[in-house]
Amino acid sequence: MKPEPVSTARQAPNTVLIGVINKKQDEALAKEYLEELAFLAETHGCITQRVFTQKLEKPDKATFIGKGKLQDVKAYIKEHPIDIVIFDDELSPSQQRNLEKEIGKKILDRTTLILEIFSQRAQTAHAKTQVQLAQLQYLLPRLTGMWTHLERQRGGTGTRGGAGEKEIETDRRIVRDKIAALKERLKEIDKQMATQRKNRGEMVRVALVGYTNVGKSTIMNLISKSEVFAENKLFATLDTTVRKVTIGNLFFLLSDTVGFIRKLPTQLVESFKSTLDEVREADLLLHVVDISHPNFEDQLEVVRQTLHDIKASEIPTILVFNKIDAYKYVPKEEDDLTPMTKENMSLEMVKNTWMKDLHQDCIFISAQKKINIDEFKEIVYNKVKEIHVKRYPYNNMLY
Repeated sequence: MKPEPVSTARQAPNTVLIGVINKKQDEALAKEYLEELAFLAETHGCITQRVFTQKLEKPDKATFIGKGKLQDVKAYIKEHPIDIVIFDDELSPSQQRNLEKEIGKKILDRTTLILEIFSQRAQTAHAKTQVQLAQLQYLLPRLTGMWTHLERQRGGTGTRGGAGEKEIETDRRIVRDKIAALKERLKEIDKQMATQRKNRGEMVRVALVGYTNVGKSTIMNLISKSEVFAENKLFATLDTTVRKVTIGNLFFLLSDTVGFIRKLPTQLVESFKSTLDEVREADLLLHVVDISHPNFEDQLEVVRQTLHDIKASEIPTILVFNKIDAYKYVPKEEDDLTPMTKENMSLEMVKNTWMKDLHQDCIFISAQKKINIDEFKEIVYNKVKEIHVKRYPYNNMLY
């Protein structure tokens, strides 16, 4: 009898998630953020086994959560095979070190988790360089003397410092040098990307923007007839994809960009400058919103704020409410006198709220089911045509 083959598949790590409830983040909002954190953990390949929350006026300086809650977490981990503990908020370097000592497990915060997902998803040299820079910038203030995954010493002539130099200072110098080298490399990439954008001719440039996992890549595939990678996971797209699109007799460039998310690490915004330039330099933005998400309005505001932060909020924008086929609601019974909530509103009711004033700059579609796609294309066509005619008033024979 042949022996059973030994499985070499890596077992998915089990995780515990921890979030806080405070004045800025009530119980409902904390629950929503933790659901998103669980989705981030799943995207990273983890399995969430338990979620802990604690009401806190302000985080504990030493361990973020209070002593009682920390004991609850430790007791649970002692009885269950947990590999990673993930906090929904950014931890200070000292908090992370203290928690690792107390709990004895790998500790991640939301920022680190997002950075690790970006590292997993980076495919091209460009994306890998951007992610590596962001990781090192985040890691620099978090170095400890036990950190050993970079080379310890650089031998030979030119090594600064004496033989007695502290290991932590050596680590910091190595990381700073690596950061400087990556920044120089990205400057060259930025120049190349800027040249590529300049060489695309005089066509109108349109960029898809939106929260992560709202269906931007699916829309890109649908109207450009390309094969951009798309799946139901966060940050499926890191590298910007640009395609020449034809609608009727009109040509324009369409780019698919990285999705935004709450608490997007500032290091990523800085290192992904050349990617975000596709948004900043666009003539028209297609802001895609997943209307089936229970808190799509919050996601919409996150994207608007991010666009403001990267100085792209003044660019003409069409709101594209996607996934109407997945929209669900619970209709109120006739004798139910409790106040109406968003969960009780049909799609038509939602359209008659603040959206009714948007007129032609708003469209409701399902890219997956190809619902209202002709209307969507017509709106995009008219907007691109309007921009083209203003820019090239003597080159509008086609219209």
